[in-house]
Amino acid sequence: MRIVVIGGTGHIGSFLVPRLVRAGHEVVSVSRGTRAPYAEATEWEHVERLVVDREAEDEAGTFPARIAALGCDVVIDLVCFTLPSAEALVEGLRGHVGHLLHCGSIWRYGPSAVVPIVEGGGTPPFGEYGVEKDRIARMLQQETADGGLVTTSLHPGHIVGPGWAPVNPLGNFDPDVWRILAAGEPLRVPGLGAEMLHHVHADDVAQAFELAVAHRDRVAGEDLNVTSASAITVRGFAEAAASWFGRSADLAPVTWEEFRSTTSREHADTSWEHLVRSHCVSIEKARSLLGYAPKHTSTDAVRDALRWLVANDELDVPSP
Repeated sequence: MRIVVIGGTGHIGSFLVPRLVRAGHEVVSVSRGTRAPYAEATEWEHVERLVVDREAEDEAGTFPARIAALGCDVVIDLVCFTLPSAEALVEGLRGHVGHLLHCGSIWRYGPSAVVPIVEGGGTPPFGEYGVEKDRIARMLQQETADGGLVTTSLHPGHIVGPGWAPVNPLGNFDPDVWRILAAGEPLRVPGLGAEMLHHVHADDVAQAFELAVAHRDRVAGEDLNVTSASAITVRGFAEAAASWFGRSADLAPVTWEEFRSTTSREHADTSWEHLVRSHCVSIEKARSLLGYAPKHTSTDAVRDALRWLVANDELDVPSP
């Protein structure tokens, strides 16, 4: 099949595009810039690469027609964040492609109430990002149910992999958290330490998209959670991370007010956004419909990312 991947050189696309090429597909990667993929692969030599500013073309109303003109069988949209953008693409592709796959997010769910969260469950989302991802997923389901374009939405957790910083045990991206754990110093932890984070390796997300392409009829009109097999608590995550450096985690529980007083607003807000949701989702639907089997645990995925950061001198830690 001829497949267009929008956001092909991003976190997921860097692993997905080579997978699709190995599976025998003709692949067109659409990205806003010319940056290299996060992971090197010889398969990129066989990929058609296009530079398109989606935001500008969405504003001009030309993006859907540009994608439809590529004459593809499947479109995989990894970088759609608003309902109007998704609706425009559906309208432009209806009758022209056989399958549209959308990358959503587990932030389509609000704070965990009953865990693990299954598709169709969860509390209502909050915040623009989560609300829009939920609206898009519901629109796509209705589009297929009404006999229109065949669609599928996959909803990853906190995506990690080599080439970028992972969400850390405090639910933010502060690199000093890794240094503190590696040095065995006290780590100030807001809340109970029992809040959950649910990571997924980018290659496992890519695996799910590849499977969804191969089994379109099984997932037509469906939405599926795509994460590692298990979430991990803040406390468990911190203890695992410290052990990678031969240390034990020294956790110092503090109130959110105390945490905010010693943490930048950006990092504190990001921690709250992650930890208040405390997500733990079920991947049973993806297992049963697609045979989805993540190769990485949450901690394995994060460790893979940290190894890359340390090896490339992008993370300053006191020990290997």
